[in-house]
Amino acid sequence: MRDTDTLAPSRQASRPAILGWLLFDWACQPFFTLVTTFVFAPYFASALASDPVTGQSLWGYATAAAGLVLAILSPVLGSIADATGPKKPWIASCGLVLILASFALWYAAPGQSYAIPIALVGFAFGTVAVEVAAVFNNAMIPHLVPPERYGRLSGTGWAMGYLGGLVSLVIVLGFLAADPVSMKTVFGLGPLFGLDPSTREGDRITGPFSALWFLLFVLPLFLFTPDVPRSGMSLKNAAQNGFSQVKSTIADARRHPSVGRFLLANMVYQDALVALFAFGGIYGAGVFGWQAIELGLFGIMLTITGTIGALIGGRLDDRLGAKPVILGAIVILAFVCVGVLSLGREHIFFGVPTAPPAPDDGLYGSAPEKVFVLLGLVIGSVAGPLQASSRSLLARLVPAQEAGRYFGLLALSGKVTSFLAPLAVAVATAVFQTQGAGPAVLILFLIVGFWLLSGVKRV
Repeated sequence: MRDTDTLAPSRQASRPAILGWLLFDWACQPFFTLVTTFVFAPYFASALASDPVTGQSLWGYATAAAGLVLAILSPVLGSIADATGPKKPWIASCGLVLILASFALWYAAPGQSYAIPIALVGFAFGTVAVEVAAVFNNAMIPHLVPPERYGRLSGTGWAMGYLGGLVSLVIVLGFLAADPVSMKTVFGLGPLFGLDPSTREGDRITGPFSALWFLLFVLPLFLFTPDVPRSGMSLKNAAQNGFSQVKSTIADARRHPSVGRFLLANMVYQDALVALFAFGGIYGAGVFGWQAIELGLFGIMLTITGTIGALIGGRLDDRLGAKPVILGAIVILAFVCVGVLSLGREHIFFGVPTAPPAPDDGLYGSAPEKVFVLLGLVIGSVAGPLQASSRSLLARLVPAQEAGRYFGLLALSGKVTSFLAPLAVAVATAVFQTQGAGPAVLILFLIVGFWLLSGVKRV
């Protein structure tokens, strides 16, 4: 590997440029928070699918399909972007797909014969688009700050994303999505714009809301953040070189044990993290019967801890290094999976019986629910540092001028098997007819990821 310090900027970009880059995470996060995890996904499992178990399986298959497409597209597009230079045109193209796919979710209404296909296809296309856009945004890191600032920039970006998810979740649950029984939002209000709770319009509005949010807040990136200069190579020639660049990048990574082993580790532990977020809200809805209020408040609390964790993790990254931060996060996530596996509607710790909640116990009234909430908050606190330190570690390992293809390879390593964990969860759920099969599958992924990363040279 060439010395990355000679290829990265010697000074930090302007504040507006940095802010524009940070707002990309803010712009994207509502899709993950509202659609993938806390509102639309539980709505799909509880209102569109025939039952929560079937809903979790179908959502898992859609997540797996998106991961497979990402595994193919990300490294090739990253190599093409490196060859042509600018990253913003690619982000704009992906953004258009994300907007269209998100708007399509509005039409996944209960009782419609086409609702399930629209929901799954819109979710899958939106996931591919937002993840590919992130490849190009990540590749801009080495061109904005010197290497000693990578951790803080990456961690702040994740924190901005979590904060954006929190704000969007409060808006949707407080003013738009109402409980179909009480007909009121979390704030006790009637939904704005005449949204009908009986047809779950408040849940379905998360798609168009995420699209408009992205369109508004991604604009500073295009207005203020400098792009990589155009190389002069035509798109046709860049596309022809894309596949060969991917092969050479993989070969280059294999010749450098630290890079290759890190990418393998990332492949495994990111797979588990994707599945954890994909099924967290579905698990709460299916096992404990949570509705919009419980899920929404859970999401708000988790997002707050995620914001704090990402900010702290970025500073720990710059002080201790990325590897210790990632290893610590993996260990914590593994214990969380064991904790979730030990829970049931009427027991904790693998069989310790608990009393059912009394009518006046309020939200999360039972002991299993309280433990699940606590475990969810732990997931939020470590997920941001895990992801932020992963991209800062790679930014330190590779040449700045080739960041696109390596971040494409990072996306490949994070997605090439990302269909396996959701697929394993979906199959295990279908076979054993219990949602508890999901956490059991993910523990193995985390153990393997820890072992692989342990052999990576500390950076």
